[in-house]
Amino acid sequence: MSSVSRLPAAPSDQTLAHFQNLLRYETDCWDVHHAITNQQQDFVLLDVRGEEAFKQGHIEGAINLPYWKIKPDTVDQYPKDTLFVVYCAGPHCNATEKAAIRLAELNCPVKKMIGGICGWIDEGFALTS
Repeated sequence: MSSVSRLPAAPSDQTLAHFQNLLRYETDCWDVHHAITNQQQDFVLLDVRGEEAFKQGHIEGAINLPYWKIKPDTVDQYPKDTLFVVYCAGPHCNATEKAAIRLAELNCPVKKMIGGICGWIDEGFALTS
């Protein structure tokens, strides 16, 4: 028996619930890009990295709001039902989780863009500076 199958897969109903639920918390670079380029952007895209990293390259249209600056006064300008999509450097960075926690504590809807800048570049999408 391999280390892959040693622990049995979850029952299908649990697997279905898990992956459906996961999409409530995450989106991906392709879906964000598609929404932006097809004038379907119904979210605010937040680059939650530091200002220097943002200046070096970011997704066009993203707002730089480092996670440590997410406070009531920085999100009060948006309607309460505004969906925020947060991204950082990539899978090796946990700034998105920190940002998502802060936004959720402020009762703001939030999703993480998995892959971050690394994923964006891997998909062949351009950055701006």
